Amino acid sequence: MHLKSISKRTLTATKYDGGKLLVNGIERDVRHPLHPGDEVEIQFPPEKISMGLAVEHGELDLVYEDDALIVVNKPAGQSTIPSRDHPSGTIANFLAGKFTRERVPSTVHIVTRLDRNTSGLICIARNRHIHHLLGQQMIHSDFFRRYEAIVEGHIMKDAFSIEEPIGREDGSIIKRVVREDGQYARTDVLVSERFHIKGRALSRVNLNLHTGRTHQIRVHMEWAGHPLVGDDLYGGDVLFISRQALHCTALMFTHPLSGELKVFESKVPKDMRYLNQNK
Repeated sequence: MHLKSISKRTLTATKYDGGKLLVNGIERDVRHPLHPGDEVEIQFPPEKISMGLAVEHGELDLVYEDDALIVVNKPAGQSTIPSRDHPSGTIANFLAGKFTRERVPSTVHIVTRLDRNTSGLICIARNRHIHHLLGQQMIHSDFFRRYEAIVEGHIMKDAFSIEEPIGREDGSIIKRVVREDGQYARTDVLVSERFHIKGRALSRVNLNLHTGRTHQIRVHMEWAGHPLVGDDLYGGDVLFISRQALHCTALMFTHPLSGELKVFESKVPKDMRYLNQNK
């Protein structure tokens, strides 16, 4: 039996963790031969909230929600997932609370995540199968992510791409750098405005990600000589804003079940708008 688009991990869980494979309403195993006209139904096993993920109840800015996925608008200052320094109050903790209240038999599957001090749209799958399908879109560059940022200096080129590998900086568990032995990464940059604030040259840019490396935009813009305003880890000045001026403004992908093209957009928050208004 060939189960199209089902990951090996999901199929294994279906076999051994309480799921079922039904052919014409009768439970079968993966070796059962299929014939034209057969109806195959897969009942995925219930999932449990991941170990270490505290169930908490808090406010979520829900942009979209259905039986397959959720899109949330994350504010700056809130972590996407728990960490040693920020174990509670995260998007994942609050989603675990939401799933518990609604008796959703699933854990939280983060498809796209943002750094704690980056704001904007993130996508969450409701089960491991949807996570796999959306992950495949990302691998094949069919999952579109657009960001807006304000960076130091005036960028001379109107549009360009940065294709530089990214890896962990030696001696650091947090900082990343461009390095030859790093992972392939590509960021497309489009300059939308050049302006000054109190004599400081700044540029507003739109960025499209083709890969999703840790701190990718921050690393690539530092490498290009134009670190994000407010990003003191990568050379940005915190004079005008206390966090990196970076916001995920749009997500575009094909819905994994309906096949419908989904587009979600988010306006930049007040702190980034304030920068543009004080030119």
